[in-house]
Amino acid sequence: MLVMEKNQLTEEIEVLIKKYGKERSSLIPILQDIQKQHSYISDYAQQEVARLLDIHPVEVFSVISFYAFLNSSPKGRNIVRLCQTITCDLAGKKNVASAIERELGIKFGQTTPDNKITLEYANCLGMCDVGPAMIVNDRVYYKLDPEKAVSIINEIR
Repeated sequence: MLVMEKNQLTEEIEVLIKKYGKERSSLIPILQDIQKQHSYISDYAQQEVARLLDIHPVEVFSVISFYAFLNSSPKGRNIVRLCQTITCDLAGKKNVASAIERELGIKFGQTTPDNKITLEYANCLGMCDVGPAMIVNDRVYYKLDPEKAVSIINEIR
């Protein structure tokens, strides 16, 4: 059964390469589509992308590990990213983070046992003037306080 899954994934990747091309510049769109379909980019998928694009697997992994929106391991259905810049620190990020962790019973870098929510820090969300800020999936929230952050978390549960 595992072999069949791998063959199916290889076929999916081949279709993506036909769609985007075999150039190095196609790597990110291909990885984004794999992630959209499977919620992360497995080791096997990374190896196949490298093989089919004729690049080194380390190159594929380095792109995935560089970009926060690409994942090499499964994540929750909802990704909560809290800005960790000094500006958000000064605006009260620590209290917001503590309240979220208390509410969910997990720490940043972890996923809830039901796989609904993954907590991550982001290096900068570009919202320095309205921090603390966080992104839940693709939606931005700003001027957070602990109560507002917990309310948002409870909406996505």
